[in-house]
Amino acid sequence: MSSAEFDRGTATWGMSSSLADVPAAVNQRVSEYFAASTSEFSAIGPEFADAIEALRAFTVQGGKRVRPMFAWAGVRAGLESGRGSIEVPFPDANPDPSVLLTAISAIEFIQACALIHDDIIDQSDTRRGNPTTHRRFESQHRSSNWAGSSEHYGVSQSILTGDLALAWADDMLLASGLSPQSLAAVRPAWRAMRTEVIAGQILDVAMEANGSESVDDSLKVIEYKTASYTVSRPLHIGAAMVGADPELMNTLRSIGQDIGEAFQLRDDQLGVFGDPSVTGKPSGDDLRTGKRTALINLALQAENRGEGAGVGVEKLRDGLGTASTEEEVDALREVIEATGAAETVERWITQRSQRAIETITSAQLGAQITDELVEMTVALSDRKF
Repeated sequence: MSSAEFDRGTATWGMSSSLADVPAAVNQRVSEYFAASTSEFSAIGPEFADAIEALRAFTVQGGKRVRPMFAWAGVRAGLESGRGSIEVPFPDANPDPSVLLTAISAIEFIQACALIHDDIIDQSDTRRGNPTTHRRFESQHRSSNWAGSSEHYGVSQSILTGDLALAWADDMLLASGLSPQSLAAVRPAWRAMRTEVIAGQILDVAMEANGSESVDDSLKVIEYKTASYTVSRPLHIGAAMVGADPELMNTLRSIGQDIGEAFQLRDDQLGVFGDPSVTGKPSGDDLRTGKRTALINLALQAENRGEGAGVGVEKLRDGLGTASTEEEVDALREVIEATGAAETVERWITQRSQRAIETITSAQLGAQITDELVEMTVALSDRKF
């Protein structure tokens, strides 16, 4: 078997592997990393072994692997467009897809850290239909009749478990086998991605605390917490791995920003109108928690724009974070729809998705990756979960 492909059980992974192949391949690579790390570190103590298992379950048993998919799209765009100089990051001019797969899989550890901490911040009880990590630890403490607060224990252990995931993301990237040249090329995008997602989360927490109703503020959170981290920087990272030229990397980042904003705006819609049996989250979760999304802030600002007069914006303002029953949540949904905010957000999703598709199709990325990126853009903007 050549270095250009390797056996992943029932599938062969190579430089032409499709984006649809990424989730299964990443799952296996992350599982292998957990197996090795468990063997190396579980002897520290049963409590640490429990934390590793909690992180493994959270990381492996769920997630769409969107970020590694876009990182792989960046790799292929660089190579298939002919604008990646593979000889720079790989001096032997013969890239090993196994190395690239390990490198893009490392992003899933950053995602695990972000979600575990996000669930603590949002005081969420469930994630993907299962108890959140802090609730898992809380339940363990309570059932064991240990000393102190079960809630505090759960939060403390989850923070540390998220920190472990962040550390392992860097470890996995650095040990992936990327050459020093490739690691140097990737470092600026990797560093920016980690910083931007934390910055976006800090802005998000501040908005909820200060009660900002600014749509611009909520769009800035989308820019950094989601668009950059979910799509733009992963595309950048993948392209950088194969020495893509700066112009191509800038084009991919622009595409990623539009896709990422559409992705999060869809998430905002689902956070209010999504079906919990599909999303895995409580009905109207953003309304119950008082989350200041672009959708909700648009509705709150309706009267300032001369729209939605008499539709109960004050009811929405008062109900955010306090609504608990399904009837109360339904009443707030009706206000949002009456202001026209949901319709506006749908228009924004369409505009960003179409702009991304236009840029993808005109960027000369290569026929196959162009088609796959267009298909993925449509799927993410139209998704139901």
